[in-house]
Amino acid sequence: VRVKDGFARNFLLPRGKALRATDENRTRFEGMKSDLQARSAELKAEAGQVAEKIDGKSFTVLRQASESGQLFGSVSPRDIVSLVAASGFQLTRNQIELNSPIKNIGQHKVPLSLHPEIETSIAIIVARNADEAERIARGEDVTQLREPTEQEAALATAESFFEPGAGEAAKPEEDEEAAEAAPDADTK
Repeated sequence: VRVKDGFARNFLLPRGKALRATDENRTRFEGMKSDLQARSAELKAEAGQVAEKIDGKSFTVLRQASESGQLFGSVSPRDIVSLVAASGFQLTRNQIELNSPIKNIGQHKVPLSLHPEIETSIAIIVARNADEAERIARGEDVTQLREPTEQEAALATAESFFEPGAGEAAKPEEDEEAAEAAPDADTK
């Protein structure tokens, strides 16, 4: 490549980023080029083998989280590397294409770039305990605070423990709005 003399003399040549285009340097470059291509093909083959083994695998991380599913910490690429290494696969943090740390429970798809031409992905299941991890793996949504049947049971328990009508004060606003709308419809 032809560059300006000052750029080559002051930046490229002193830092070893370029060589002068002489016959000797061109032959040396051709030798280096064939070595680099062979090494790249070898690395690509290794990455392909690892990608076949790890593609679609699921790994579980147990962390503390709030009731709404927000983690008190996060799951970073460093955590994922140690988790995958415990399973017998060697990765580096640079191979994990995670834009931001995982900060909530659930199942997350994490893309991996094992080689510039080879990409794959793994699944990371973040849960509070092993039972919850199994539920997430089955596809259940564990971030819901309560199911409606449990909420109704809690209201009945509150009424029996405190006094009759105590459950009415704790009902969601939707029920109250529906109750208010019904008398208005009858008066018309």
